[in-house]
Amino acid sequence: MVFKGRDLHPERSARDLYGAEIRRHRLRADGMSLARLAAILNFSKAHLSRIETAESAPPRGLSEKLDAVFGTEGLFIGLYPLARAQEFPDKYRRFMELAAQALIHESCTITVPGLLQTPDFARASLRSGDPHATEQEIEDKLTARLNHQRRVHGDAPARYWFILDEAALRRPVGGPSTTVMQLAALLDAGRPSHVTIQVLPFSAGEHGEMGGSLTLLTLPTRATVAYLEGSRSGVLEDDPEKVAKLRESYDLLRAQALSPRDSAVMIRAAMEEHERHAT
Repeated sequence: MVFKGRDLHPERSARDLYGAEIRRHRLRADGMSLARLAAILNFSKAHLSRIETAESAPPRGLSEKLDAVFGTEGLFIGLYPLARAQEFPDKYRRFMELAAQALIHESCTITVPGLLQTPDFARASLRSGDPHATEQEIEDKLTARLNHQRRVHGDAPARYWFILDEAALRRPVGGPSTTVMQLAALLDAGRPSHVTIQVLPFSAGEHGEMGGSLTLLTLPTRATVAYLEGSRSGVLEDDPEKVAKLRESYDLLRAQALSPRDSAVMIRAAMEEHERHAT
């Protein structure tokens, strides 16, 4: 059966264009199925499907094989650097663009936010979120995440305010040793004056963001947009009334959280607990 997949919009992104060209040439080749093309390329069908639907960037070496199979004389080789340059899939791209412009970045998460993750912690988190991804896909996502962190530590950084659920401290990710290094990195990250880290303790009880994360971005225009993210989806919200309600929710969480100093004490205590497990 011929794989149709989701609609692609070549005018929207280089990844979409790359995927659309795979699909176009595949279907022109007597309606070749995705499984047949994967077999010819000696490539994973699942991975190839994600590339064709623009969910993953093409890996090194695939473009040469595609040009050879389809006789496209360098088409895919030419598209490869453009598709690789787009680190984030389309559904996150607008959020990333706004985050790069934001003057104030406020978030509440149930795990350590990507902006503060160590490489080992991030790799373990990415692997658990996509257990069927190839090693190359995980490394690509890791590189994108670490590149994004440069904003926190670069010249003239934005104002960052992180609220972490206590679960972020207690759950070992990547093993106790990796978690110890992550918590130590959190203590270091909270020292600069433009970064504030607070812990929302279990004792605060239930709260509105237990099922995901909330990020508020204050833009140079002083407008605020919100980004709500679950384990498998994200929604960018810019309606002023809805954003105002989310702002009220965030401010309530901030009031319920420990002070930055008490938060550091809790982080250090959790780190010592993981150290005991590590030994």
